[in-house]
Amino acid sequence: MPDYTETDYLLPTQLYGSSRFSGSVRAKDAGGSGAPAESVCSMVLQILVPFLLAGLGTVSAGVLLEVVQNWDVFQEVPEIFILVTAILGMKGNLEMTLASRLSTAVNAGKMEHAREKWMLIVGNLALKQLQATVLGLLASLMATVLGWMAEGKMPLHHVMLLVSTSVSTAFVASLLQGIIMVGVIIGAKRMGFNPDNVATPMAASFGDLITLALLACFSRWFYSLIDLYPHVLYLVVLLLLCLIPLWVVISSKHPASCILLRTGWEPIITAMFISSIGGLILDKTVSDPNLAGIIVYAPVINGIGGNLVSIQSSRVSTELHLNYSPGEVPEDRKGCFSPCRTFFGSGANHRSAQILLLLVIPGQLVFLLTIHLMKGGNTLPSPLLTVAFLSASLIQVLSLLCLADCMVHCLWRRGKDPDSYSIPYLTALGDLLGTALLSLAFVMLWYIGDSGGV
Repeated sequence: MPDYTETDYLLPTQLYGSSRFSGSVRAKDAGGSGAPAESVCSMVLQILVPFLLAGLGTVSAGVLLEVVQNWDVFQEVPEIFILVTAILGMKGNLEMTLASRLSTAVNAGKMEHAREKWMLIVGNLALKQLQATVLGLLASLMATVLGWMAEGKMPLHHVMLLVSTSVSTAFVASLLQGIIMVGVIIGAKRMGFNPDNVATPMAASFGDLITLALLACFSRWFYSLIDLYPHVLYLVVLLLLCLIPLWVVISSKHPASCILLRTGWEPIITAMFISSIGGLILDKTVSDPNLAGIIVYAPVINGIGGNLVSIQSSRVSTELHLNYSPGEVPEDRKGCFSPCRTFFGSGANHRSAQILLLLVIPGQLVFLLTIHLMKGGNTLPSPLLTVAFLSASLIQVLSLLCLADCMVHCLWRRGKDPDSYSIPYLTALGDLLGTALLSLAFVMLWYIGDSGGV
């Protein structure tokens, strides 16, 4: 079997036969693109509904996090807050990356035949379970190191609690969300929607809530066992680690996932470390009683920023896959990068960038009001809190959209597949930037004496 590279199509045509988009790498020479034609109205509707669902999911996750932060396990092992950002960040590392890859495959016509489709799906799901297990282990070790550096000590039973909780949460959440994501993409294809607009936000719609609920439940369960039955924690971790060879064997049987098995670790591991730094900022902010109110807003600003930039990254990546050879970029992207090129132009991706940026203010206003209604509806967010939150969110999304445009084209120019590389970096940077900006906003509100409610 010949060797393949990262920018080869997800399903090599010479292996599995041609499809209606075979040869579309040169589509620009024929004057067209294989991506579905979209009107502005269609694009807005396809983006808006998953965006709102994703927002409700992140709002629910924020409210849940505010509740569970008072549990004994979160009080006794505060390093779990470092895990929160890293584990939720895996949504960008794994779920959104899977969604982007499969969306590109759909738009490239590589899921037309049942055999092609299921080989691609099974290979990618097995790879994702492998990556989730490894990232869960690394995230717990990173949380241990950062906690030890911050506190100067780290008891062994706390380390084991972090490891077992992180690996179990990552494994189960990845499995559930992977199955849901495959269903969403296949459903979008059958309904005639562009999966690039639907898949990545749907990957996050209830992903944060599911992941956080699993993290809270596993940590509480293991915490109840740690004194009487500590061996249970070791057995759970050992069992999940023993499944690694199975995932390696399954994922290595498909060319596309086999490539990522060798080359796809750099972005997701780097992104996990970046998210962990954001988690450390959150841990330190929450530990200050004057700033504890940040906990309910952090999943919202991080989740929404990651959702929006993932849509744009997936769209730009699909355009490059369909219309340009690896290493070749549009003429206007060959010079120095300019943020104006992200938003100003006549192309569909310029319009989508404008739409995504315009969604930030009204979307976050809705989510901000929803948070306060879910907390009892007795108070409204203060004007200063509203302005600070919206400003932080707008700066975050504006920065991420410009960075996505630059990063995706740079990766393609260097022969890297943006579907596998860009989204992990972008969502991790979104977590770090969102948490840092939100912490800064709350510090400023505290200094001027604003309570956040009226």
